[in-house]
Amino acid sequence: MDFEFARDEYNGLLKRRELEFLLAFEGATPSRRQILGKLCALQNVPEDRVVLDSLKTSFGKQDLNGYARIYEDAETLKATEPNYLVERSGAPESEGSEEA
Repeated sequence: MDFEFARDEYNGLLKRRELEFLLAFEGATPSRRQILGKLCALQNVPEDRVVLDSLKTSFGKQDLNGYARIYEDAETLKATEPNYLVERSGAPESEGSEEA
């Protein structure tokens, strides 16, 4: 997986970075979990502070356009983002709460 960042802006009002990226991959489309892990490793941030908003693939191509937001802390993320996006991103804390 190769990331190419098209836009990286800081939104001071919401205390987050907003990233637009192009991801080139080989074989099957990677899962959200795989994309989140690689993105967090590249940006050097913990997974509980990142939300993958949209991932759009084009038919017949092995790349996708994505949009992600990286927050300064997990509390701001939970206060700002809708619950379904937090759950869809697969933050480790939301996985543990499903078992209870």
